[in-house]
Amino acid sequence: MATIKDVARLAGVSIATVSRVINNSTKTGEAAREAVKRAMEELNYLPDANARALVSRVNDTIGCMVFDVADPFFGDMVKAIEIECRAHHKHLLIGNGAHDIAQERETIELLISKRCEALIIHSKALSDEELIAYANKVPGMVFVNRFIPAMPSRCIWLDNHYGSYTITQHLIELGHKHIACIASKYDIEDATDRIRGYQDAMKDHGLNPNEIAIERAEPNQEGGEQAIQDMLGRGMPFTAVVAYNDMMATGIISVLIDNGFKVPEDVSVVGFDDVIVARFCRPKLTTMRYPISLMAARATQMAMQLATGDTPDETSSQIFRPVLIRRQSSASAPIGVR
Repeated sequence: MATIKDVARLAGVSIATVSRVINNSTKTGEAAREAVKRAMEELNYLPDANARALVSRVNDTIGCMVFDVADPFFGDMVKAIEIECRAHHKHLLIGNGAHDIAQERETIELLISKRCEALIIHSKALSDEELIAYANKVPGMVFVNRFIPAMPSRCIWLDNHYGSYTITQHLIELGHKHIACIASKYDIEDATDRIRGYQDAMKDHGLNPNEIAIERAEPNQEGGEQAIQDMLGRGMPFTAVVAYNDMMATGIISVLIDNGFKVPEDVSVVGFDDVIVARFCRPKLTTMRYPISLMAARATQMAMQLATGDTPDETSSQIFRPVLIRRQSSASAPIGVR
């Protein structure tokens, strides 16, 4: 296999000249450029992408960190990022952070070491200070679903409080007074804001959001199953459940049906995110549509702009709002317990 040294020898130029031609430098004369191109063709030489990255300090790769790419929510996020990457002829490198400090740090540092042109980061475990330090190293770093007051122009985030308040209010307007909340076990802004939205909606409508009505678990189907089983085991009375996300909601519905409850006739269940399972589970899930695809696409556009030196308004941030999607899993409270 031909090397860059072979190309330089055949073209009669230095290795540095070959590198400049490969990286489209304007500092190379036309005669030398043509000689190098002829030598590359004759030797069937293909430039190494990593070598080009070392010279230019970046490459045509966009890096992305999510909680877990296997989660449907993050699958939608990654798909939107990939579409933007393809439109701009970029490659995508993905890593999982798992809401774990060590893993998030390791993933970000790996993406930086690969000299990604820009980074779209979904981090919940690392502190603002550490993320700011990383962002200072990488001009094209943008944070999704995270608001950092010191750098609002690098942040795209969702009003989780509004979303949880809205869907809890939806249940209250249907006549429900005994509403349980199944939350994520992770100590992150999303979970805190959604619990607070649920509590504020209850209080504002004259209802008491008892702490025993809140159960925390892993934010997936198994977590939803375990949380509702624990709640049923405690004899907690409820006619509706606000779930942290759609995956937990489907787990909750499964357990309720297995235990003889009808959804939504006996118990209404609502989710959050509007991932694909919300439209195809039975009953179809009432939920808050999280515009993650729009947010991810915007984050990718911003990251690529920042990587090229564009500077957005340093005082602005981009906040999105979820939208209530009414389907079949929520209905009026049973007449006897209104």
